[in-house]
Amino acid sequence: MKRNQWMLAGASLLLAGSLAGCASSNNTNAEAEEGNAAAGQTKLVYWSIDRHDSDFIEQKISEYEGLNPDVDIEFKVMADNYAQSVDIAFSSKQAPDILRVDTGNVPTWVKKGYLESFDEYITPEMKSRFESILINEKNTVDGKIYTLPNIGQFWRLIYNVDLFEKAGITEPPTTLAEMVEDAKKITEVGKAEGAYGLAGNFKSGSGFERIAHPITTLSKTEGQEGFNFQTGQFDFGMYKETLEALRQIVEDGSMMPGSESLDIDPLRAQFAQGKIGMYFNHSVEPSVYKTQFPTEIRWAAALPPTIDGQQNGVSQVISGSYLAMSKDSANKEAAWKFIEWMYSDDVQTAYQEGGYGVSVIPSVAAAAKAPDIAGIEYFLPTKFDGIYPATPFGATEGRLEGTKKMDVFNRYIFTGGDLDKEIQDLNTRYNAALEKAVAAGDTTVEAQPDFSAADLQGSLVIE
Repeated sequence: MKRNQWMLAGASLLLAGSLAGCASSNNTNAEAEEGNAAAGQTKLVYWSIDRHDSDFIEQKISEYEGLNPDVDIEFKVMADNYAQSVDIAFSSKQAPDILRVDTGNVPTWVKKGYLESFDEYITPEMKSRFESILINEKNTVDGKIYTLPNIGQFWRLIYNVDLFEKAGITEPPTTLAEMVEDAKKITEVGKAEGAYGLAGNFKSGSGFERIAHPITTLSKTEGQEGFNFQTGQFDFGMYKETLEALRQIVEDGSMMPGSESLDIDPLRAQFAQGKIGMYFNHSVEPSVYKTQFPTEIRWAAALPPTIDGQQNGVSQVISGSYLAMSKDSANKEAAWKFIEWMYSDDVQTAYQEGGYGVSVIPSVAAAAKAPDIAGIEYFLPTKFDGIYPATPFGATEGRLEGTKKMDVFNRYIFTGGDLDKEIQDLNTRYNAALEKAVAAGDTTVEAQPDFSAADLQGSLVIE
C-alpha cells in the first residue's frame, strides 16, 4: 500500500505532467499503476485544496484502507490554481476519482461535464440526513445532487468581557440600539488606552457583510444578500436599520479609527490586545485565538443582536460543498463507497471534535462533542442558525453597471449621505443586472412567494 501526498505549486506543473503522460506508452502507465497499487487492488485518486485538515484526512484514509484492503487511495493536496489544475486534468484525461469542490465551482463543473451525480448511488437513508441542508447551485444542479455539505460558518458577535465589565455592561447587546449604546460606553471608558467599542474589517469586500448579514438575517424573514426570495428581486432596504446604526457608531466616535482600511487579521490582533469591544465573525475565531493570535483577555461570543430584539429569522450559516465524484472515474462504485464513508456520522463527528470545523449536518451536531478549543462552545449550532437558499448575487454583480453595493454602503457608514436615495439607486441597478443575468442563463434562481426564514429555525439541530 502506497500513498503520495504532494503539494502542486501551480497548474504549470500539472500541465507538464500531463504532456509527459501523453508521451508515455501504455506500458509505462500500467507500470506506474502497478507501483501505486498492489495486484488486485482498486486505486482511487483523491484531490483536495485543504491543508488545515490534511493530517485528519490521511488518518481516515489509512483507516479506510485497513477496513478495505482491496482499495488503495492516493491523496494529493493542491496548493495553487486548483480550478485551473482541475481543468487541465480533465482535458488531459488524468482527472482524480474524488475531488474537493468549492461551492462556486459546482454549477460550472457540472456544465463542463466533470462531476458525476450522486443520485444513482445515495441511499434514501443517507439522503434524508442531508435533505434539510441541500442548496440549489451549491449542492444540487437541475434537481440532481453532486456534492453534500459538511461544515459551515456560524456567525456571532464577539466581545471583550473585560471591556464590557469596565463599562458596566453585564450582557451582550440584543438590539441595534443596545449595540450603539454599548459601543459608546466602551469607548468612553477605554479610549484613553486606545480601546473602542466596535470595529470592522471594512477594507475587505466582506467587511460590511460580516456585520450586516448576521443581524439582518436573524431580524427579518424575507431574504439575504439584499435579495428578497419572496419577490425574486433585490431590495437593499433590508439593510437600512443596520446601516443607520453603524453610521451612528461612527458619528459617536465609537468605531475604531481606521476601520475603513482594516483587514481581518490586523483587527484580530487589535482585539487580542484588548483594543476592541465588539466585532462580528464566524466559527473559525476560536482556533485563531488559540494558534495565530494567543490572547490573555477574556472574550466571549453571542448570537448577533437584532433590529428590535426579536429573532424572527435565523443567523445565516455559510455552508457549501465538500466531496464530489469525477464523471471520468473508471471506479465509480469504489469512489462512492469511500465518499459515503467520509460523510458518515462517525467520520464527520470526529472531524468536528478534532476542531476542523463546525458541522451543519443535524445528526452530527446532535452527537459531536465540542472540540478542545476555548470559545468554540459559543459557535455550536442553535435553533437560530440556518442555511439560506442560494441567491443570484454573484451572477448579478458580474453584470452590474456602476458602483457596487459594498462601496456605496461603506461610503455612507463613514461619510453619511441620503441613504434612501442610495438604496433606491442600488435596487434599480441590481435588478437591471439581474434581468441580464437571467436572460444570459447565469442564474436559475426564481421567486419563492412562500419563503420565510422563520421556517429555517431548528433546521440544524435535533432536539
